[in-house]
Amino acid sequence: MTSSTTKAGQAPGPIRRIRALPMLWIGLGAFIGLAALGAITTSTGQPWLIGSFGASGVLLFAYPEGPFSQVRNVIGGHCLTSLVALVCLQVFGPGLLAMAFAGALATVLMVLTRTVHPPAGGNPVIVFMTQPGWSFLLVPTLGGACLLMLTAWIYWKIVRWLTLRSEGASLAKPPEPLA
Repeated sequence: MTSSTTKAGQAPGPIRRIRALPMLWIGLGAFIGLAALGAITTSTGQPWLIGSFGASGVLLFAYPEGPFSQVRNVIGGHCLTSLVALVCLQVFGPGLLAMAFAGALATVLMVLTRTVHPPAGGNPVIVFMTQPGWSFLLVPTLGGACLLMLTAWIYWKIVRWLTLRSEGASLAKPPEPLA
């Protein structure tokens, strides 16, 4: 394995070869997940898609086996942070310090409840910027997180099945994007 060129003071690391097929699977999955939420948003007129779901899609489709991509973390993290933000918005009103407090409290509570999902950390910012009603907790937060999680779960089941059929081998997890 050869080393890559690095900046001054950094140790060289191995060059990693990017495999195209896993990248296509990851990209297609993220496209399907976000497009599904966008289609429901368009057809219902309800906001099923929020910015933090884009980052959730990165974890669910690029790193589906990762600790932050688990059901408890994705759904629990999004719901917890949105609830904390909505409560803080009601108690303190809109404002920069209230938003920062909501984000900090949500982070601590995700750690304490073992529901850490980094993209959900953006939900307090979204809540304070848009100032939605309590229904935000159900749609888009719970509904969108559940739909994105379900889409990722079904998607990776299909990819594993297709991969097994084409390779005739057993895969324990989704294909790795880097070799």
